[in-house]
Amino acid sequence: MFVAVMGYGTVGSGVVELLYKNHDSIVKKSMQESLELKYILDLRDFPDSPYQDKFIKDFNIILNDPEVKIVVETMGGITFAYDYVKKLLLSGKSVVTSNKELVAEKGYELLCIAKEKNVNFLFEASVGGGIPIIRPITQCLAANEIDEIAGILNGTTNYILTKMITEQASFENALKNAQALGYAEKDPTADVEGDDSCRKICILASLCFGKHVYPKDVHTEGITKISLSDVAYANSWGGVIKLIAAAKRLDNGKITVTVGPAFVQNHSQLANVDDVFNAILVRGDAIGDVVFYGRGAGKMPTASAVVADVIDAAKHTLKKKNFGWDNAEENYVIDYREQTAALYVRGETDDKEGVIKLLNGEIGAVRVLSLEGAPENELAIITNPATEGELRDKIENIPGFTPKSVIRITDY
Repeated sequence: MFVAVMGYGTVGSGVVELLYKNHDSIVKKSMQESLELKYILDLRDFPDSPYQDKFIKDFNIILNDPEVKIVVETMGGITFAYDYVKKLLLSGKSVVTSNKELVAEKGYELLCIAKEKNVNFLFEASVGGGIPIIRPITQCLAANEIDEIAGILNGTTNYILTKMITEQASFENALKNAQALGYAEKDPTADVEGDDSCRKICILASLCFGKHVYPKDVHTEGITKISLSDVAYANSWGGVIKLIAAAKRLDNGKITVTVGPAFVQNHSQLANVDDVFNAILVRGDAIGDVVFYGRGAGKMPTASAVVADVIDAAKHTLKKKNFGWDNAEENYVIDYREQTAALYVRGETDDKEGVIKLLNGEIGAVRVLSLEGAPENELAIITNPATEGELRDKIENIPGFTPKSVIRITDY
């Protein structure tokens, strides 16, 4: 059996390296007589590569080669990846990908094609890098009804927040440090604005709850507005700030899905996930809380997950895995303003006592946080849980109070 790899970047090169390094054990685990790399598709030249004889620049060579049964897509993005993967599945080839954007936007369609053609479309590496999460959800936790899933799904933002928490570095300085170390891209928008985490939670929510969740339906906030004052107030409250992606099943069959900064209590397992590490908490009706922890990105950890899918695809060449979800449903993901949440609010006022009295009257008793050295006109509070939209509206309309920061409180 032959394999092709499309995209020889960080992850793709790791996949190729692993396929050769652990060749014999991979073949044995695949239950095939052989499992060999035939092509590497990339428009760039790699004259010094030990795999020079494998490189091609024409996608159609892979598409039209009947010997290639499994194709790895590590190009990233949507434009070319979607077109190529769709054609490969339609031609009867299984596809393994690490492309979270592709799965989040086109997953349902591609899974349907795979089912129709009796091949596999697998994407363990699209969420959590080297952390096993998709296979455990679909297999190990299959006896559970998953009620909720939440986690730290982006290593770049977690590294930045860790520096802000432990070293009191500003967001700007922490980001520069992350870029210098190669943790953040030159354009870090997808990470710091929450888009990367959004794509990942869409995939997890689709798996856990059975219907496709699109990124456009998920309220997403990043960490660019988090200040050291917010970090300090979180500490005063008894916790830390993390960028949390979360999805929850409601009693009416609908779900909530959000991405944004959140206060996490110090005793939570998520509070102690630092630097570039990721963690995913799954809450099942039988198992309770289970946390998956590890490096959420990186060349070899992600390649490990990709090659595991290659092995799985090879083992299921004659029978497609029962794996996927149904199409999206209108109003399936409720507006974040309709969900119940407690909020941290930091704002400015020249009449603290008067504003606290008004807040207590409008939204119920609030907890006032104290912080040594805070400006005289600064007020930080914690609300009781209530409908988030109503809370936000009432807080914004308190006379003499200007909110500067609003962050959710978690119960993980």
